[in-house]
This record gives sequence, structure tokens and C-alpha cells, in this order.
Amino acid sequence: MADDKTKRTTDRETVAAGEKYEVQYLMKSLHLRRDDADQLIAKYNGDREKIKAELSKRKTRQTYAHL
Repeated sequence: MADDKTKRTTDRETVAAGEKYEVQYLMKSLHLRRDDADQLIAKYNGDREKIKAELSKRKTRQTYAHL
């Protein structure tokens, strides 16, 4: 029986916490510190879209916090 190809994710959708270069790329592209990147990867199982959504929520809160 063939594999169900609809249940596969592409490699770009997730960040592998064990791969140093992937974590560094995430840190550089999203302007994160190492501890923040590690926490977000653990919290969202490396899902890039969820990490980006969390960061956009944080930026929105920071924008209104100074008002």
C-alpha cells in the first residue's frame, strides 16, 4: 500500500531544534535571541507559521504598550 502523501509536511514548515543551522537561521530571520528561539521551537514543535504568528502578536502588544 502506498504512503498517504497528504499527511506529509515539507521540511520548510518546521524548525529542527537539533539542527544548529536551522535554529540560527530562525534567530537571524526573526531577530530572536537563542533562548527565545529555543522556547518558541519547544512550545510550537518547530512550526514556523505558529512561531511567526506568536511574534506578530507580541509586536502588536508592544506597539500599544507604550501608548
